[in-house]
Amino acid sequence: MIRAAARLLAIVAGLLAGVPFATAQEPAFGEPQRVTLRGWDADAMEPFLTRDGQYLLFNNRNDPGVDTNLQAARRIDDLNFEWTGELTGANSAVLDGVPSVDDRGDLYFVSLRSYPETLSSIYRAHFDGRAAERVALVDGTSVRLPGVINFDAEISADGRTLFLVDGRFRGGHLPRSADIVIAVREGERFRRLPDGMRQLAAINTAALEYAPAVSTDQLELFFTRMDRRQRMPRPEILRSTRKHVHEPFGAPERIPAITGFAEAPALSTDAHLLYFHRLEAGRFVLYMSRR
Repeated sequence: MIRAAARLLAIVAGLLAGVPFATAQEPAFGEPQRVTLRGWDADAMEPFLTRDGQYLLFNNRNDPGVDTNLQAARRIDDLNFEWTGELTGANSAVLDGVPSVDDRGDLYFVSLRSYPETLSSIYRAHFDGRAAERVALVDGTSVRLPGVINFDAEISADGRTLFLVDGRFRGGHLPRSADIVIAVREGERFRRLPDGMRQLAAINTAALEYAPAVSTDQLELFFTRMDRRQRMPRPEILRSTRKHVHEPFGAPERIPAITGFAEAPALSTDAHLLYFHRLEAGRFVLYMSRR
């Protein structure tokens, strides 16, 4: 029996030879696959899979001069969705995008509809699978300084924590700086977490950090980084982890399987699927990578 066990261990060791230990413990993301949006033939950006996995929310192209609106698609399977139309009740005549939804169905999104008056851009509504109801501005997210816009945000699954982005704009479509910050809910408003800078010390750099996506347990953070100082800036999607919600996130690593001009990660509730958009031949399309 001992010899048989020893032989078995030798066979297993041979099979695992050359395989990093972390790979055996934590599966990597595989080759991205194109997502099909049946009935939709325009640009698609900023995907978000609702917590129940039944709807993929996104927005069309967010270039200046384009009427950017929130869209909804019903799930057929992991790679195929049926476009159901604009997200009724959420859209305005200016930019509306970057959707995320918590477990209770509270929808958070970015809108510039009142920015000139309020210097705020994060809105909340209730999403029932068909429309957005009771749309209201979220208080406590903005620093209320002209030129500083929260242009990205994602709500945690429990609805208590908002990961948002402070972007500082001085003309042009790219911000001069962009950093991720954390805010916690207090009643109907949010308060910026004093410890947030420490928790995100390894995330924020002199480059642009934006498009946060957080796992259900808030121990895994995905985001986009772009160094605008490069001659040809190209975004990349990175991942960082931590062992406890009060600890800082560790040094992030790029996801090797995701290449090209890729942004805006969105993680499924079970953390097995990662959606994002990619620029291909001048058009933004959605992809999914499976872990």
